Amino acid sequence: MDFKGVIMHWYDKNKRILPWRTTKNPYNIWLSEIMLQQTRVEQGLPYYLKFTEKYPTVFDLAQASEEEVLKLWQGLGYYSRARNLHTTAKKVAFEFDGNFPDNYKDLKQLKGVGDYTASAIASICYNEITPVVDGNVYRVLARFYGIDLPINSTEGVKYFKSLAEELIDTQDPGTYNQALMEFGAKQCKPQSPDCSICELQSKCVAFNKNEISLLPVKLKKTKVKKRYFNYLIITDDKKTVLQQRTKKDIWLNLYEFPLIETSSAIKIDDLIKHEDFLKHTKGYTFDVNLYNEESKVHKLSHQHIYTQFWIVTLQSELKNGISVDNVRDYPVPVLIANFVEEFGFNS
Repeated sequence: MDFKGVIMHWYDKNKRILPWRTTKNPYNIWLSEIMLQQTRVEQGLPYYLKFTEKYPTVFDLAQASEEEVLKLWQGLGYYSRARNLHTTAKKVAFEFDGNFPDNYKDLKQLKGVGDYTASAIASICYNEITPVVDGNVYRVLARFYGIDLPINSTEGVKYFKSLAEELIDTQDPGTYNQALMEFGAKQCKPQSPDCSICELQSKCVAFNKNEISLLPVKLKKTKVKKRYFNYLIITDDKKTVLQQRTKKDIWLNLYEFPLIETSSAIKIDDLIKHEDFLKHTKGYTFDVNLYNEESKVHKLSHQHIYTQFWIVTLQSELKNGISVDNVRDYPVPVLIANFVEEFGFNS
């Protein structure tokens, strides 16, 4: 069986029509690849369209403020991608005169561009013979060849990269890379793939050994850390308080309400004695009410955030702060955005 031929033939018949597939402009390819890291096409596509409408060139993106970029990115998650995106846009625009590097090695020097993204851009835009290996590719190769090496082990990463290099179409590496990724996304799905219509079925080791659900193999993830966030919604009904996260942690440079992080969920009696609460409410008379009786759980890759929102209503005018009408103008984590929507700020 000609593995490459089957994949390319399948792609020709089944590929999705996506805007970044109608161009070889490295700006567009780079933008789409950064957005689709750890993100499904269905979720990333609206963001790609928003970004290319507002920032049609790398110069437009470079000239934007980081806050504007984060706001447009809001809801897509993994915000370090957005910060790296902006950093690289400025480097390409201002240091390289708008020209992206034209090879894998130099592309990989850009902030936020790793092996996968550099391979995708180099092969699609510049026809460089360099294979992409993402989650979809790991899955197809592991199943078809019956490989049980963990895909997130050092040995596994090297083995799959080497195999991908052997298989790549040297005449049209860009199309082949896209075809293999698309095949994994649409045909060889993680859960319940329809093997009855798969053109690789007869030679697929996993299918013939009934091991589809067992491959690929992945080492267990790092233990999930639990964190307990208490947000203070300090308001006099006209103004409220937002703060920017500046420490090296999740959501760097995004905004949030004043936060008290504790080792476990706390009661109101403990909250109002906390030194950070006293700092924020000093000099005010206020009422405090818990907005959500049950903690809202926000799940990140290695962290689960258990969140309580405390409404601190002041009996006098808030001395500093922002208008409640402007809360939605700030880039915030989706956890905060959902609360703002639910609570009715600026609705």
